[in-house]
Amino acid sequence: MIPERPLFERRLLAAIDASPSRIPVLVGGCGTGRTSLLLRLRELVGHGSAQYIDLEAVATTPERCADAIRKASPFPPAGAPAQTVDDARAAFERLLTHLDTSRAPGHEPATFLLDEFLEFRTFENFPGLRHVIRDFMARVGESRNRFVLASRYTARTLRVLRDAPARFDVIQLGPMSAAEVQASCGSSQARRRDRDSDDTAAAIQALSAGRATYASSLARALESATGGSRLDPISALVSLMAPGGEMAARCRQAYELRLHRARGYGALKAILGVLSEQEGLTLTEIAQRLHRTPGSTKDYLSWLEDVDLVVSTRKRYTFEDPLLRLFVRLYAQPAPPSDDDVAREVHEFAMSRLPAPGAAPEPALAGVAATGTDDRSWGIIEID
Repeated sequence: MIPERPLFERRLLAAIDASPSRIPVLVGGCGTGRTSLLLRLRELVGHGSAQYIDLEAVATTPERCADAIRKASPFPPAGAPAQTVDDARAAFERLLTHLDTSRAPGHEPATFLLDEFLEFRTFENFPGLRHVIRDFMARVGESRNRFVLASRYTARTLRVLRDAPARFDVIQLGPMSAAEVQASCGSSQARRRDRDSDDTAAAIQALSAGRATYASSLARALESATGGSRLDPISALVSLMAPGGEMAARCRQAYELRLHRARGYGALKAILGVLSEQEGLTLTEIAQRLHRTPGSTKDYLSWLEDVDLVVSTRKRYTFEDPLLRLFVRLYAQPAPPSDDDVAREVHEFAMSRLPAPGAAPEPALAGVAATGTDDRSWGIIEID
């Protein structure tokens, strides 16, 4: 499933079509649909005019990365053929030249859709490449070509862009609405316009926290139910979060990926365990439960915020992704959870997420918690 996000698609197209064009920087956590949105944008712009690049997959060495991107490019070489040299700096310059000088048919500006652009930092371990991100931002900021950048790391992206040229616009990919879930989840039942399908879509939106990947998993589980045992959304979530379930695997991937990108792996897991038991704790309360000093605990929390695993609101800490909190409650244990454990925890989670019968639904909030550390005037563009 590639979910349709019309508001975001129009916002991105308007930015790159402006004169002069803007450079949208799309941020959102694991499973929010960043990659899907970039792939849909490539379809809208046209394969001959846009190149999608997954930096997380190809950012190995500068030489191999530059060669892989150029080989997969739909654009003809610009200028004289570049000579391949065994030099990291020269290879990175060759890559920047490709991004800067390639042209679409009719000598129109080319469009580059760079997924996980912060992976360029991988190159900083090579000689002559100490300021890769700064050099990249400066080059594309002055280029005639069009760019859309994306990253799952919001806090890191905001720090990188603090001194970036004014051409860059940060767009927070907010949660899907119930209407978007209904239009995009791929379920024939959920796409029908009736009361039952409206309620199902609203339940999927609430239980998935509006994250495209989770919503898609729930919709497929409901659609695949056969026979007389039709699943309801809560039962579907129980099945998906059980050992070996699709959503449990996706949560594990997001959990491990972010932790391995942060410092203090063991202590960070302990803090996440504390917050899985009770959210909204202060720094002092977390330090007491962790049996560590407030100073060291503050460092640990800052490292978790750096990879967007936790957020702080009014000095109280919570998980950024509520499904990850459910995952930690179930799986950060000495043994895998039993069927009863999964059913109990999912039931409690669902009761905290779903509105009471007859209650008016609360609007989904797009955006990230304010940290007070970024004084850029552009802020974050939020689209509900």
